[in-house]
Amino acid sequence: MPEFKLIDTHCHLDIEQFDTDREEVLARARKNGVTDLIIPAVTADRWDALLALCAGDPGLHAALGLHPVYLDQHDGKDIDKLPDAITASRPVAVGEIGLDYALRELDRKRQISLLESQLEIAESFAMPVILHVRKAHDDIIRMLKKRTLPGGTVHAFNGSIQQAETYIEMGFKLGFGGMLTFERSSKLRRLAKALPASALVLETDAPDLTVASHQGERNSPEYLPEVLAALAEVREETREEVAARTSANAREVFNLA
Repeated sequence: MPEFKLIDTHCHLDIEQFDTDREEVLARARKNGVTDLIIPAVTADRWDALLALCAGDPGLHAALGLHPVYLDQHDGKDIDKLPDAITASRPVAVGEIGLDYALRELDRKRQISLLESQLEIAESFAMPVILHVRKAHDDIIRMLKKRTLPGGTVHAFNGSIQQAETYIEMGFKLGFGGMLTFERSSKLRRLAKALPASALVLETDAPDLTVASHQGERNSPEYLPEVLAALAEVREETREEVAARTSANAREVFNLA
């Protein structure tokens, strides 16, 4: 039996990088104690396949949204489809949504408009959101303060302690993944140590942002125990404590049974 019960709060198991061995990857993840995975959408044309994948496994949980990095793949009809898709499928969150200012070629006004629309939809359904934020925390925080949302997760959080505290006050959990396993990630490690245990969740972002032991390779949910080990190390807590706390946090924010 696995030593821990872990939840990967951000894993793109539905995308093509896993098409040849998805079942084997999931089996290895389960063998390593990963009981549940949150799978956030990035484009509307993948919603149906994502929902079908999750429908076949009670430990896989869908989130539906339009990712800011894929602006050129979204059209006006996609946002109009989102409320009906939520009503029909009841995902655990609206996501992956957000702002990416690190990629300068992306139109900021379009990103902001897309995010505003999705936050409005999430608010109307009283659903948590899964946020993608790069160099845009202050703008997203301003937008969130205009809404009444039940929180969510900030994926791959790497902002300041002050920004973290603001998200936490609004009911958000902060995701830590493979970057934490690199010793050079000193700022991230200090942050992970300083934050309250009630605010932390584990994630992989597979197939991206892999752990140090698999640098240059495809990331996988089966590596989540390595993130657990890194988080326990920097917090000077046992892996049992961190596993129990982060899984409880994930179940709370996504209303998992």
